Amino acid sequence: MVTAALLCLVRSSAWPQNHSMKNRHLGTLLHLCDPTLPIGSFAHSNGLETYVQSGRVCDATSVCDFVRNMLSNNIKYNDAAFVRLSFEAASSFDLATVILLDQECTALKCPKEIRQASIKLGLRILKIFSKQTKHCLARDYQQAIWKNAAEGHYSIAFGLFASLFNIPVNEALLAFYYNAAVGMITNSVKLVPLGQLDGQQILFQLHPLFRQLAKETLMLERELVGLCNIGFDIHCMQHEILYSRLYMS
Repeated sequence: MVTAALLCLVRSSAWPQNHSMKNRHLGTLLHLCDPTLPIGSFAHSNGLETYVQSGRVCDATSVCDFVRNMLSNNIKYNDAAFVRLSFEAASSFDLATVILLDQECTALKCPKEIRQASIKLGLRILKIFSKQTKHCLARDYQQAIWKNAAEGHYSIAFGLFASLFNIPVNEALLAFYYNAAVGMITNSVKLVPLGQLDGQQILFQLHPLFRQLAKETLMLERELVGLCNIGFDIHCMQHEILYSRLYMS
């Protein structure tokens, strides 16, 4: 009965006839930003583990503050900004700029573990999605990586594929922020630990922030790209020498 009712709803005039045409990119976007994508993101805490062991992140409130600050004061000016810039370069089929952005991303990621994590995730997402497009830009970017002209950072690859798959840039950024938050919250639930409902409540509270940051990233001035709260980098570096670790970064 439920299936029949849903089928009737889909076929009814209440469902816009052009709905599927307007949202043809949605399935691909969900795939691209899926937190369970087998690229190894679950193995990285991006310095969160250091904050937890020092006691600075210890409950739902401090987890929410950590995620807000990481998104607003770090990811906005770094990885999310590179998603946008890579998207724009890919939209112009500008391989040279994509490579320069990749090199800049390498230079800005001072902590070794974070730099290595970004490259590992990027190479794996390239391996998955390069098979879903025959566009020469994806192939040429991979060749640049093989020739050591680029590293293959996750944010660069994400923006490139979002463009090649015709995903609107504002939606790609919104999904990117959501994916980043899900990763941090999932790690917090394990590390602090928190209840699963606590994690979902934090995620729901952050929805307005995702939309705000996506808009701000679209308007971000180029000279601001690379800004970072140095505390995040320091905690990432300290993670390398923690006595016990659950995560690779």
